[in-house]
Amino acid sequence: MRVTNGATYRNFTTGANNVHAQLIKSYNKVSSGEAYEKASDSPLNYYNSQKIDSRYQDVIGKQALIKDVQNRIYQQELGARDVQSILSKAKDQIIYANTDTTNDTPLLSLRDDLLQKEHEIVNALNMQYQNFYVFGGNDISTPPFALSGDGTTITYTHTFPGASEPTTFEMKLEETKPYPAADPTEYGFSLKVETPSGQTFTYDPKNPPADPTDPTDPGNQAQALLLKAMKEQGRMDVGYGSIRDHDTLIDTYTGGVNLLTGLTSDAVKGGAGVPATDSSGKSIMDYLNESPLALISRSVQAIDKYVGDADNPDRDRAELNHLLSQTITDMVTTEHRVSAVYSDLGNKYRLLEDTTDKLSLEKNNLTEQYTDVWGADPYESIVEMYNSQQAYNAALKVGTNLMSSSLFDFMR
Repeated sequence: MRVTNGATYRNFTTGANNVHAQLIKSYNKVSSGEAYEKASDSPLNYYNSQKIDSRYQDVIGKQALIKDVQNRIYQQELGARDVQSILSKAKDQIIYANTDTTNDTPLLSLRDDLLQKEHEIVNALNMQYQNFYVFGGNDISTPPFALSGDGTTITYTHTFPGASEPTTFEMKLEETKPYPAADPTEYGFSLKVETPSGQTFTYDPKNPPADPTDPTDPGNQAQALLLKAMKEQGRMDVGYGSIRDHDTLIDTYTGGVNLLTGLTSDAVKGGAGVPATDSSGKSIMDYLNESPLALISRSVQAIDKYVGDADNPDRDRAELNHLLSQTITDMVTTEHRVSAVYSDLGNKYRLLEDTTDKLSLEKNNLTEQYTDVWGADPYESIVEMYNSQQAYNAALKVGTNLMSSSLFDFMR
């Protein structure tokens, strides 16, 4: 048997390459923090680590989403607070005006200020966050509300999911029963709905539908479309509730009409706003007639009517006093409804804050679990790296001391 330097070199090269590969592997373990390079190194640990990583990525995604949702709900909360505050100030002004019967000047000042408050409410309902309207419900791109100059007509514009053009809801507040036939004078919204297909449905407060359950009545159809917009929800899986039970997820959308009436989407889906199923027997138009915009608008109209009759020596302020007194009473009730929506939004924001804390805790737990399953011990990895470095250095040193070439290396 003959041993040549060529064979020795080949064996040395193979061994040195193996030691170098081990050194590279130890370098990668230290830099990546992973105990294994591929699934075949530990199939069971690889499978478990993938499950943990999938959950971790889900937590990261929810944390990114929840911040945006929090900001949007915060804007909704601010809008609801503004509406409640404006309504409260209007009520205080009407209380003062109702006790001052000296002349028309305070009434004219009150009228202008109340009209301004109507526009302030509409501005609050048209509030934007980033590039969408927070009170638009599922329709985030269409400015939802517009108010006429005299404050009597509200136009609500809404694009339903799947529709290319918006549906227009025109609500005009008008006197329905004159004083003293009713005590006080009654005001109510008419409703005219125009769909993208060109259909028009009208609700007349002076001649409401005889049967609120008749689906063919134009008045009922107009109300049904408005209720359809109020039922829209934007439930999102942000770490609260169960994706398997849709109703447990947070509804991140609040429509402007829902805020005005105090009816949440869940309440409307449960039958609120339809006399046949509403617990108080009210229609959606009844709720709208008690909304902040309606109450303030009817005060403006009543003042205009009274002041406009200034040349009549027989005019009686009793009608105005009756209406203002009733308006004050209705405002107290409406204030509670708006306050309930405001509180509901505050609760949602608090739940999102709690969810953020839970997601942060879960993220830390998953990080520890991943390290236990797929991670490498840092101290052990560093020791292994130094051992591999020493082994490789030794192999290189051996290479320099290999036997010199002999005669057999040149013989065939």
